Amino acid sequence: MNEEKDKIENEILENTEDQTLGSDELDANSMGTQDQNLALQLADQKDKYLRLFAEFDNFRKRSYKEKNDYIKNASQDLVADLLVILDDFERAQKLAEDQKNTEIFPEGMRLIYHKLLLLLKQRGLEAMDSTNVVFDPSLHEAVTEFPAPSEEMKGKVFDTLEKGYLLNDKIIRYAKVVVAK
Repeated sequence: MNEEKDKIENEILENTEDQTLGSDELDANSMGTQDQNLALQLADQKDKYLRLFAEFDNFRKRSYKEKNDYIKNASQDLVADLLVILDDFERAQKLAEDQKNTEIFPEGMRLIYHKLLLLLKQRGLEAMDSTNVVFDPSLHEAVTEFPAPSEEMKGKVFDTLEKGYLLNDKIIRYAKVVVAK
């Protein structure tokens, strides 16, 4: 009977060990599936990150290219409009050479000059009026000084050697002037 009892106890112990091992295997299996799920989620997130990074990099490159193209072609409209005036100059020059008429040429040049000036004004160009105004270093570049002919002319612009220009209220060329001292 002892043998049977020992045998039954051994079977119970073995079954318990098998059940314990089985539950450990189940825990290991469930841990393995959790690890696999986490690994899949990590891979998915990494893929999303890489795609987003690549998309941003492409956006950055495209923006840089578009900006450079815009800068390169920004003056295209102005140059196209200036070509009409260039054609007028060529016609006037040819007419002056063909006819040897000295009266027509100056009038043609005056008309072309006004046409060019009108085009540039439409684009926002504005000439600075510098003569007989108080010298302002933020607007004028003093090339030389000249003795003032009168007391009221001291510190004023006596003569303008080169006009200054504003484009859309921004200085693009300072006026080169002679200042009375």
